[in-house]
Amino acid sequence: VGSVSAVPLSRQVQGTGGSSAVSKCSAAARGYIQDRFLRLLAGRRRRRAPLIHRGYYIRARAVDHCVQDFLLKTQSHPRTQVLSLGAGFDSLYFRLKDAGLLHHTVVYEVDFPNVVCQKAALIKRTEELSALVGDTAGEGLGAIAFSGEDYKLLGVDLSELPELGRTLEEAGLDNEIPTLFIAEVVLTYMENSRSDALIQWAAERFPRACFLLYEQVHPEDPFGRVMQQHFSQLNSALRSLTQYPDCEAQQRRFLGRGWTECSVMDMNEFFTCCIPEDEQQRVQALEPFDEYEEWHLKCSHYFVLTASKGMEPSWTPLLPHVTVPHHAGPVGMAGSIPAAVCARLSGIPGLRRYGHCSVLIKPNVILTTGGFGEEDGQHCRLRNFHVLSKHAGCWKAGCVTKKHPDKRWGERLYHTVSCVSDSLALVVGGRMSPSSAGLGMLWLKFPETYNASDPDDIAVELVNLQPAAEPATLRWRHSTTEVTFKGEQYLFVYGGRSALEPVLGDWYFLHTRELCNTVIAVEGAVPESRHSHGACSWEGGVLIAGGLGAAEQPLGSVFLLRAFERGFRWQAVETYPPLIPRYSHTAHVHEGKLLLVGGVWFHTSSMPGITVIDLMTGLCLDYVINVEHLEWPLMLHNHSSVFLPNEKELLVIGGGGNCFSFGTHLNPEPVSLSLSSILTSH
Repeated sequence: VGSVSAVPLSRQVQGTGGSSAVSKCSAAARGYIQDRFLRLLAGRRRRRAPLIHRGYYIRARAVDHCVQDFLLKTQSHPRTQVLSLGAGFDSLYFRLKDAGLLHHTVVYEVDFPNVVCQKAALIKRTEELSALVGDTAGEGLGAIAFSGEDYKLLGVDLSELPELGRTLEEAGLDNEIPTLFIAEVVLTYMENSRSDALIQWAAERFPRACFLLYEQVHPEDPFGRVMQQHFSQLNSALRSLTQYPDCEAQQRRFLGRGWTECSVMDMNEFFTCCIPEDEQQRVQALEPFDEYEEWHLKCSHYFVLTASKGMEPSWTPLLPHVTVPHHAGPVGMAGSIPAAVCARLSGIPGLRRYGHCSVLIKPNVILTTGGFGEEDGQHCRLRNFHVLSKHAGCWKAGCVTKKHPDKRWGERLYHTVSCVSDSLALVVGGRMSPSSAGLGMLWLKFPETYNASDPDDIAVELVNLQPAAEPATLRWRHSTTEVTFKGEQYLFVYGGRSALEPVLGDWYFLHTRELCNTVIAVEGAVPESRHSHGACSWEGGVLIAGGLGAAEQPLGSVFLLRAFERGFRWQAVETYPPLIPRYSHTAHVHEGKLLLVGGVWFHTSSMPGITVIDLMTGLCLDYVINVEHLEWPLMLHNHSSVFLPNEKELLVIGGGGNCFSFGTHLNPEPVSLSLSSILTSH
């Protein structure tokens, strides 16, 4: 991470560089990236989480992809050079040299003087590194901390352009030969006027040049706000974001400062388009993983940009290997829905959770179970159940007394709860960790009568079940929906994932009374496998919408499992315009309209709000959620929601997740959305 002008800031910014070296080293140790030099340069060793590994994998992959493309396109030139700005303890030179890719290329690295001095000392005392640099390497003069035949380390402030130019000239940088500039999360820490000047200086001084930029984007959506807050707390604010909040603004920035070609991709696009399918599958299988939402949100908040001028042939490393539908344009919003905090529910820690399940167990009484959240000031998998009840127009919260030991509950996430009577609900599936087998079924018994004015007054008994339909229930991120066939009630368990299968496309009909798996004929083209989809009962059958498919790509398909005399039949529901692919949303149906709430999509210009699909006409309308009355970012994924048809009120409970290395965000309180304006008859 590179130099900025403000002296007090430099130490914090250097800290981000050290942390990133440790993360890259951890990713290499787990096989994400092949780089034996990171462990020699990183110093500290620390094992990071799989989400961090993926984040640093995609970063390393994007930089390598573009650097190697530059070296390939310029191999006919007698000499080329790479200038890495704010290189920190990066291993780029050693990897390229080791791979035999630097026959006629010199690598220059610029960073704070104390960083390059540390790196120079490290190289000299580490035989494996010094052997690659060669015998001729030694200390340079002044700002040149280290000088080898094809490797120079320069300690200079990037924001002081005259000094930077002088030092580079002394070190032997040649303005006339093809030059690649690399800025990997560097410019964003500088004042915009200074980083803009650097971009323009590079274009003006080098007639044949390429620029590679990797940094953050989208500061104003919920994930972006958490990301910004994290860097501000580290005293290393992301300064580019105010002036250049999206990929298009960054592109205009370069084209307006002397660069003639510029292309940009966010990291979801890069992963899908520029990484071969077999490599995607290799990475996805490296570790047990279940943080898809945070992975895709992280990828939508980082981009890679390449700009060039005077290059023959033109340098276009971001041309995709495959063509995918591009969703960068704005989503046409049909209107907005105001979000209101439920006044009496603030400060109740048990409602701050994600990966949980909420179900209406009686009119105006909601039971919330499981998930990951906050308990006694700690983040953990939650054992406590919570109940919300509406009395005299106000929601009140209370805890639940559980009968029988907690072991039966098993601290589960991503399970389903289905009410089968006034006093009985069935818990299906869920998991503890992504590497452990899914959890089976459990009965929840609660009193038939209930005093809504006193929400603390409820006891729930946990009853273990014999593994009558175990294969159906060893899954999570699935759906369990009530269906009717020949007058009998069944629970339709569909999709999800398991410890062995990253995505499932099978289904089971569980007879509600006997809980045995019943074989019922199903006709029609089978929907592709999915998890984290939306599902709800409709006219005796099931509606399935969206979800995450086999290649970890969001799906935009909607299916109806419709009952007929001999069984059920899958039917595709066509939507106009086509539904934007999404997953991790919730679904409800009301008077022939399917409501999809929140979720994650790759459409970077906006966040999913509420989508209304008219099941008669297929008309699909998107509504934005107006959060101006909320004092915190509303993350609408991994949430639960309950729809109260009489009031046309939607209550959103929990939601959020582990936001990459930026900390865990939990929506602090339930939010009420009034849908009466969008559900009136048109």
